[in-house]
This record gives sequence, C-alpha cells and structure tokens, in this order.
Amino acid sequence: MNRLTIFLTILLITACATADEESWPFVATPIAQFNEPWAMTFLPDGRMLVTEKPGRLFIVTQAGDKSAPVAGVPRVDYGGQGGLGDVVLHPDFSSNKIVYLSYAEAGHSGTRGAAVARGKLTLNSDGGGELSDMKVIWRQQPKVTGRGHYGHRIAFSPDGYLFISSGEREKFDPAQDMQQNLGKIIRLHDDGSVPKDNPYADRGGVTAQIWTLGHRNPLGLAFDAKGRLWNQEMGPRHGDELNLSVKGENYGYPIVSNGDHYSGKEIPDHDTRPEFEAPKAYWVPAISPSGLMFYSGDMFPEWEGSAFLGGLSSKALVRVEINGDDAREAERFETGERIREVEQGPDGAIWIIEDEKRGSGGRLLKLTPKVLAPIQNRPAKGRSAD
Repeated sequence: MNRLTIFLTILLITACATADEESWPFVATPIAQFNEPWAMTFLPDGRMLVTEKPGRLFIVTQAGDKSAPVAGVPRVDYGGQGGLGDVVLHPDFSSNKIVYLSYAEAGHSGTRGAAVARGKLTLNSDGGGELSDMKVIWRQQPKVTGRGHYGHRIAFSPDGYLFISSGEREKFDPAQDMQQNLGKIIRLHDDGSVPKDNPYADRGGVTAQIWTLGHRNPLGLAFDAKGRLWNQEMGPRHGDELNLSVKGENYGYPIVSNGDHYSGKEIPDHDTRPEFEAPKAYWVPAISPSGLMFYSGDMFPEWEGSAFLGGLSSKALVRVEINGDDAREAERFETGERIREVEQGPDGAIWIIEDEKRGSGGRLLKLTPKVLAPIQNRPAKGRSAD
C-alpha cells in the first residue's frame, strides 16, 4: 500500500468517526483513565467506586480525581477474563456502609471460580477509604480450570434480594446441571442465605440458590422500572441475548442458542425447542454485550425506560426499547472503543467505561445531551428556518 493510499484511508476512517460522533445526541466527556476497568457504582455523595480487573478499587469524583487504591480488597485470581469484577452498594448503604464485590478466586490444583464478598466501607478525609470485615457470602461450585465466563454481575431487587449472574465457565454442560451453580442466575438474601421461596429451595445445597438456568456468560444484570429482572449474555459465536429473567425458567444453553459453537458445530435455534425460554432480543452478528442499565433519568427524557448495553466487539453503546415483554434494538452509537460498563448518574447523565485499549487504559466517560443552539440563533416561533 503506497503513502497516498494510506493517507486517504486514514482520512476516510477519520471522516467516518467524525460523522458518527457528530450524529450522536450526546457529548462524551472523558473524566478519568484506568488500568483494565470493569465496573462502577455511585456513592450517595455523588462519587463513584470503580474496579480494575487486576484487583484495585478506587473512589473517583465526578471531576476525575482518583483516590489511592481502597485497602482491604480481597486477593483476586487475575488472568484471562478473571480478576476483580462488579461493585454494588447494599440498599441500606447510607446507614450500614456495606459494599459487595465480585471477583475470581483461586482454588486447588489450578482451579478457580467466581466469588462474592461483602464488607464495610469506611471513607477517610483524604478522599480514599478502607474495606473491613470482608466475608465471602457466595461462591461458584465447583471451581474448575480455565479463566473464562465468570459472569459475576450483581444486582439488588427493589425488595432487597441479592441476584448474581454465574457463567458456565466455558464448560457448556454445567448450565443444565442442577447440582452446580454455574450457568445460572442466583437469588439470595443480602447475607448470602437462601430465600425459602426460591424455585428450587426444597432441593437444598447449591440447587436452592438457583433462580434461572441455562445461561452461558451473563455479563449484565439489571431491574427495569417495573421491578423485573433482565440479563444479557454473550452467545457462543453470535446469538447474544437479552433475557427477561422469569423465576424457575430454563434458557436452554447449550442445548439451544441462536448462535453456533466456535468449532463451527451448529446449535439448534430457540424456536426448535419451545420448552426453553427464548430471549426477548438477540444479535446475529454478535455485539458482545457487557454491562446493562435501564434509564430512568430526566437528562434524556426520550430514553426513559430504555435498556442500554455496552458492546465489546461491536465497540458501541446499544439502546434497546422495551415494550411490555418485547425488546428491540432502537439505536447503536458506535464509539470506536470496547464498552465494558454503563451506568446512570445521579443527575441523569449516562456514564460508560471503556475496556482497556492496547497500550493504554480504559477511560471513564460522561454522556450529556448536546447543548441547544443559542436562543438568538433559533427560528422564532411560528416562523420556519431558512
């Protein structure tokens, strides 16, 4: 390729990127940069807790000031898709200061699995903090070899139950094995104990934890305004899913999927096995979803009730419209970077975290509406613009 061709190619790529950005209804403002950021949540005072996969937790202001790493974070098994994962606050955090972390935990003989621990966060006058009394309240059972498909997203329901997404750890069959909690959505009390009204509570053991089964790698977990639980998960090769998580239902993996195995072996589609719960939306080709949020703010009123998914391989922020039990992709904002996390801020702004880029860390960005043109430049009421 000669220099002129290279130059013209760069111009074309730049023009396309600029055109995409100009079409966005929001401004993306970089706030801070991290080393492999994975998740975030907001503290009551408007600051954020942000996790980094190698095992660090930071307190970050909305201006981008980062604390020293928070002390007391559990030791993580870092590598592949594993490390420090999600962070959420207890519903009564303002009074009890309890924080939940998910992470990959080492086992014996090269095995590992996801775990969720909770502890008390004490903030200090320097803008940092410390975790104490950390206690593991849930683990994937059994621990297995490999470093993929942990899932380990966390969400609290409006009535205070703790939900955890558990990936099948790239082992396929555990998603249908009721004696394992891999490939499942888990429902617990805030202390890790099992609610008596779980769908399989009478079976005891890890089976009692199960809310739904037949999941692959669920990397998003969120409740909508009606209090319904949704999860999104990566399909095998294509077939990424957005599911409405219904108590006791089986979502079919690896028996059915709208994607196929990476080996090329076909998997029957969902519509061939109606006894399994089908996704409300799916993507072929894949978007590689990570992070899930339902928007309820005032800053983008036209998006109220929409779901937002981060896209990894698609390098996009994806908006999904929800109509009753139906869902469909409404818009896709191509960002040029892998999006790992999406959250709503206290003022209704949308915050996203980029996955790590080669040679530099992922950024934290704040999305706000584009400012309207000054009043003197707008057409007067009743008159059309020239």
